[in-house]
This record gives sequence, structure tokens and C-alpha cells, in this order.
Amino acid sequence: MSTLLPRPATFVAGAGTFRFGDATAVAAPPALGGVARWLRGALSPPTGLPLAAGPPGPDTVALELADDLPTEGYRLLVRPDRVRITGGGPAGVFHGAQTLRQLLPPQVYRRAFVAGTAWLAPCVEVSDAPRFGWRGAMLDVARHFMPKADVLRLVDLLAVHKLNVLHLHLTDDQGWRLEVRRRPELTRVGAWRRESMLGTARHERFDGRPHGGYYTRDDIREIVAYAAERFVTVVPEIDIPGHSQAAIAAYPELGNTTEPVEVSTRWGISRRVLNVADATIAFYRDVFDEVLDLFPGEYIGIGGDECPKDEWRASPAAQERMRALGLRDEDELQSWFVRQFTEYLIARGRRPYGWDDILEGGLAAGATVASWRGTTGAVTAARAGHDVVLCPDMWTYLDYRQSDRPDEPVPVGTVLGVDDVYAFEPMPAGLTAQERARVLGAQCNIWTEHLPSTRAVDYAAFPRLCAFAERVWATDRDPDFRHRLAAHLTRLDALGVEYRPDGGPLPWQTRPDAPGFPKSRATREAEIAAMTRYT
Repeated sequence: MSTLLPRPATFVAGAGTFRFGDATAVAAPPALGGVARWLRGALSPPTGLPLAAGPPGPDTVALELADDLPTEGYRLLVRPDRVRITGGGPAGVFHGAQTLRQLLPPQVYRRAFVAGTAWLAPCVEVSDAPRFGWRGAMLDVARHFMPKADVLRLVDLLAVHKLNVLHLHLTDDQGWRLEVRRRPELTRVGAWRRESMLGTARHERFDGRPHGGYYTRDDIREIVAYAAERFVTVVPEIDIPGHSQAAIAAYPELGNTTEPVEVSTRWGISRRVLNVADATIAFYRDVFDEVLDLFPGEYIGIGGDECPKDEWRASPAAQERMRALGLRDEDELQSWFVRQFTEYLIARGRRPYGWDDILEGGLAAGATVASWRGTTGAVTAARAGHDVVLCPDMWTYLDYRQSDRPDEPVPVGTVLGVDDVYAFEPMPAGLTAQERARVLGAQCNIWTEHLPSTRAVDYAAFPRLCAFAERVWATDRDPDFRHRLAAHLTRLDALGVEYRPDGGPLPWQTRPDAPGFPKSRATREAEIAAMTRYT
């Protein structure tokens, strides 16, 4: 029985095994040289085998391209005398190589030589391709900074699960994490806060400990290149016009008042938002100029979510701007502000990517919508001709609590267990064929207000991310998923992932010092309905 995860489209078991030995070679044309290097780098340390380059033939893992497969599709053939991985493009061959890795003993995921292991792969025929082109995970590094090495580790974990987008949430009220040469105060001031909340905001607890960090331009280049070698695209997000208090603390002229502002130490939505002056728009164009230089991918995140309008209502300058533009209300003002950057990005050959809040007040053509408040935003956007990515919070927010147990660390949101994530359907109901084509895929979101370390991120993300990965790769749910997941956990053990055990958190995974605020599904559904202002 297959223990592959995500489950492939077809899997046929054969007779016998292929043994990796000292003479085993990897054969690849120049176009697949990067995949071959990755495969050797993954398999050689634990096996101790050289896996030298060689021509196709017996005792060889042959990597090939074929025109009859989709770009990310592959065929894997394991025979007693050889292995062949054929892909529609290098990404497809890479996914096939990940599948081959899963066929080997789980010790293959360790980073140093494992003695006494027979490196046998069962003979199989696998044919596979993903259901969606966008299979992503969002990591919030603004609330709690994640050092570069940990980001690279997460990229590897995404690739293991055949996810291909890392959405980096780089800026928020609580921190600015990207070096911008023309605006150095963004990191000198905006990358640090004097303390953080312990638990949810309602408890008013603080840790009294400074927190901060940021990525240099060279860090970002390394992350982007490392991800690209694993066929993961990094999508940066610079949040505008809300979630901007850290930027306003660094450059007070970006705000709407003269009152001093610090980088926020509180969780939740800040009332501090960017002003709508021409100088502010020019400032952020400078920022995005550098973002475009660092991130070559097609999509650039602009945030656009949870922008309170109180400061704009009280600002004579904002009200004058509305009158001059003939705008009816502050929602249209936000739409106008966002449009300055959607048009800027489109003119530079990129695609703006924002949360479904950007639909409020109208949205310029060419923007892609991340539907987080249920699926209403996805349906609305698709019917209006916009591409969409599904990430509804009650199905894909991996910071939400995983059970009703009282010892769940910082329990927030609704209960979202592994089975709940596996029940997620990425394609909204009621769309026409043309509208369904607008659904690029889905992503899970890892918000880090209550995840201050890589260990905490591991606990929140895994094994729920495994369930999500299968839902965006495979077309149908599999009643045998739990069996395959149990086998897959041995791979996570070898990788050093501190996932949540099925029986509940281990003692060091609890957070009695940080109280949460759990919600029922009905309560959260009512909140989403109240905050959604489009139909």
C-alpha cells in the first residue's frame, strides 16, 4: 500500500525493489542539471553514496523531459535495474524526485550518514500532476521574526509536500522586516519593538522583552534563489494602507496625525494607517522599486486588508483628497489608494496580489485576490474577472487552535484539526467553467502573533500542512489519508519537525503563560459576515 503524501493520481505497485549502491548514477540532460544536483544533495548525505553523473542505463536514476506532460506533471518508473523520472518540465521532474525520496526508508530525510540501512525503493509506476497551480503557504514574519536559516528550512518542508508558493508577510504594525536602501529608518526603527503581548490582546499581558530582526537584501536574494532551486516562488507582501504602524513609527510623515507613534507592541488591528498624500505614494513606490528588484516572481503582495477609516474621516487632508477626486466615501478612497499600486505593478509587468478587502470600493483589472473571509471574496472576484487564491480562515489558518483541550497553546480562533483541514474544498461551489478557471489554487496561512519560535511554528503547521498539501494537489479525498499520514510522520521525525502529536501537545509545547481566546465556528462566521462589505 502506498504511503505517499500527497497522494499521486495513479500508483501501481510492481514486483521487486531497486537498490541504491555505490555504482548507482544519476543521468540528466543539461536542462535538468539543477534537479540532479538537488537529488544528489538530498540523497548522498544519509546514504553515503556518491550518486555520480553518468549516462542512462542499468543502475541509474535517469531524469528526462517529455512534451506529453504538464509542466508540473511527472511519471516515475522504478524497476529492479533502474529508475526513470520523466517530467513535463524541470518542476515536474523535481516533484517526481520528491516522490522517489518518499519511497526510500524515512532515514533518508536525515542530514548525515545512516549506517546499517538498505536503501531500497519498491518497484512502482506513478503518474501524477497537481490539481492547482498555486499551492502555497503564507508565513507571517512581521509579528515574530523568523531568521533566514529557519525560512530556508521551511522552504525545504514546503518542497517535500509539493507546495510551490511561499508568501512572506514582511510588514505590519508590529514590525518591518525588509531592508530598503532608500528608506533606512524602516529597519533601523521599524524592525524593532520594545515588547510583545503574551497571549491575546484582551488579557493585557506583556513580556517586557524587545523583539526584532530583518532580512538584508542579500538575505532575500539567497532565500529567493534557494526557493527557486526547489521550484518554490517567493511572493513578498508589503501591506498598505493599513497594518502600517511600524512604517509610520519610522517615518512619521506617512501618518495622519502629529502624535508620536511607536512600533506596535499590541496584537490586533491598529487604527494608524497611511495618509493619502502624493508624498506617501511616492515613498511606497520607492519601496516597491526595491521589492521588484529583489523578488523576480510574477506576483507582488500589497496587503490591503483591515484598514480602519477613522483617521481618514478625521483628517482634513484625506477629506479634501476625496472631494478633489469625486469619491463618495472612505472605501472608495482606499480603492483609489490601492489602485495607485495595482497600476504601478501592472505597468512593470507584475501582478498585484491582495487580501479580499481590496474588493471594497472597486478593484482595478489585473489584481489577484486572496479570499480569506470565507469564499465570498473568491466568488465575487472570479465573477468580476479577477484571479483568486482561496485561504478561508476557518479552513486554512494554521494558527487557529487544533482542539478544545485546555492545554492547547494560546488557543485562538475556531477548532481546526487535521481532519478539518483535510475536509477543505479549494474550489468554491456555484462557479461557471469560465469562473472556475480564475481559481489559481489555495494557500494556508501561518500567522505568528502567538508563534514566537520555529518550534511553535512547527507545532501549529504540522501535520495540518500535510493535509492541506494533499487537498491542493490531489483531486479527491482519500479515506486512507490518516494511514498515510501516520507513515509520513516518521519522515517529519527524521526532518526534525516538532509537529503536534495526535494525542495533544507535549509538556514543552504548552503555553500556560500566554492565555488565548477561543471562538466557536458560529461566532467566527458571524464576525466574517459583519466585516465583509461587498457582495
